[in-house]
Amino acid sequence: MRGHTKRAAALSVLTANAIRPFNIGWAGVPAFAAGWLTTELAPQLLLAGLADTAIAAARRRTTPAGLALAAASVSGLGYVAWRATGTRATFGEVLGETVAALDPTSEHAERTSLRTLARPFAMADPRVEVIRDVAYTKGGVKARLDVYRPRDADPASAAGESGRGGAPVLVQIHGGGWTIGSKEQQGLLLMNRMAARGWVCVSVNYRLAPKYRWPTQINDVRNALAWVHDHIEEYGGDVGHLILTGGSAGGHLAALAALTSEAPVAGCVPFYGVYDMAGDDPYTVRLRRFLRFRVFPPDATIDDFRDASPIEHITPDAPDFLVVHGTNDSLVSVRQARAFVERLREVSKGSVTFVELPGAQHAFEFFGSIRAHAAINAVQEWLEWHRAQRRDAAPAEPTG
Repeated sequence: MRGHTKRAAALSVLTANAIRPFNIGWAGVPAFAAGWLTTELAPQLLLAGLADTAIAAARRRTTPAGLALAAASVSGLGYVAWRATGTRATFGEVLGETVAALDPTSEHAERTSLRTLARPFAMADPRVEVIRDVAYTKGGVKARLDVYRPRDADPASAAGESGRGGAPVLVQIHGGGWTIGSKEQQGLLLMNRMAARGWVCVSVNYRLAPKYRWPTQINDVRNALAWVHDHIEEYGGDVGHLILTGGSAGGHLAALAALTSEAPVAGCVPFYGVYDMAGDDPYTVRLRRFLRFRVFPPDATIDDFRDASPIEHITPDAPDFLVVHGTNDSLVSVRQARAFVERLREVSKGSVTFVELPGAQHAFEFFGSIRAHAAINAVQEWLEWHRAQRRDAAPAEPTG
């Protein structure tokens, strides 16, 4: 088999997995690893495939089979990229007229340029200052957080304008299966976006399993929230409007903290999170095996898993939720999000919004793909709408 034919065959397998992941049982992990990059880098891979085929054809090193596989891959990658362009429309259909800013002609709407899309791993924003490695408790590098805020922000001025710190606060909790990851790696698009628009964002580290077994992770997150409550005004933030977010294990921790924290939380935006660790469906049973082996104490009981499940802590006073999950998620079943949202809608008096993204894999907003930018644009607009709604609903300040 010639070199081009081998490469075309490999690309066709990757493309097929991106369209419909091979996630049967534990195959979900390799299906994610391959499908995630293929799905979110589909335009780049499409161009690379075309260039490879053109060069091979010019050198007369193609075969009929190689050309057929290349054509199938290009068509499939084109479909994957086209499906990603529908992300904004999907958000718009769900949110309807609630968030008027989702109108692409709105003054609040961010435009994503081709230059930005061509640089998917460039996520820093020159308008944003990052204050790194602030200790929120004793414990070394895993007891630190980063603060993102507008460059040249004046905390004293913000506090004077609002009387309590000024800018709304977004706390980002990283994922990584409770065992890997760090505050510098995830949520970068959203934090830079919101900080550039005047928010104060906090990215939190926490101690990782298996060295530190559950419930260390959620206890660290709660300690970080206590620090935010006590100190974020010093950085220009208003703890009176606190939103939690995170992806995967970070989505689980964000949702659990939002539902159980002693500090008031206005809302939560979990991405592709785990919400039920005690269910009896095949996915959750497999998840529990992993959790017992790597995250929880080996003697953990089903009651321990229930206590760690956000779905078990929903009350009528739950904060507002915007839940985001992809239909092609190979690591966390979209059924987790569906069941969580159904319970929220049954019990909570807060607003509950669920956006299920067709074709999206796990970690789809990890870097700046077409889908990621569209999703972050929409989440930004939901956050600003939510802030305006809360501000308008607040009682007027006494005038003397």
